[in-house]
Amino acid sequence: MTCPLCHDSDSVEYHSDSRRRYLQCPRCHLVYVPARYHLDPGAEKAEYDKHQNSTDDPGYRRFLGRLAEPLGKRLAAGSRGLDFGCGHGPALADILGSKGLPVALYDLYYYPDTTALHGSYDFICATEVIEHLAHPDREIRVLWQLLARGGTLALMTKLVINPTRFASWHYIRDPTHIAFYSRSTMRWLAHRFGARLEFVDDDIIFLTKD
Repeated sequence: MTCPLCHDSDSVEYHSDSRRRYLQCPRCHLVYVPARYHLDPGAEKAEYDKHQNSTDDPGYRRFLGRLAEPLGKRLAAGSRGLDFGCGHGPALADILGSKGLPVALYDLYYYPDTTALHGSYDFICATEVIEHLAHPDREIRVLWQLLARGGTLALMTKLVINPTRFASWHYIRDPTHIAFYSRSTMRWLAHRFGARLEFVDDDIIFLTKD
């Protein structure tokens, strides 16, 4: 199997259960689900439609605030951003907008206007998104190219710890989660892009374009 992030062809089995197999790349350390287990677009959207993430939900806003707060502190007023994979309730854009940070929206299913994927941004957010990407190499590279020098790619995703914890991890139960990153994977990404890497929290990672 070929790794969807670095395209190394020497992946080995990391875990398997009654639903899927999970392979790990020895080069970038990504753990991923082979393509034959991926949902088709209709089934994938049906899963996303179950999410109850409304813009005015206090709990959801607190959750996103864990990323918005440290990100907002490092940005100048008027900095322009993109919320990639914003979902049907773009609360993060509302939170950052209230801080004087305008945010464009893109989501494959809910905000599919690709005009947002052109131009240049001072920051790009992808909260609980990159674990859904079938082609993370292509999509993360596009985001990096959209980022202005000095800009920050702010990621939120749960990170792989070890095989034992992975086996009982709630995160792998979601059938739309197909790519799982670790700190080693994030270091690989930072090296690839020549980025400054910061682990802001257990599941929040900032990559800054120097």
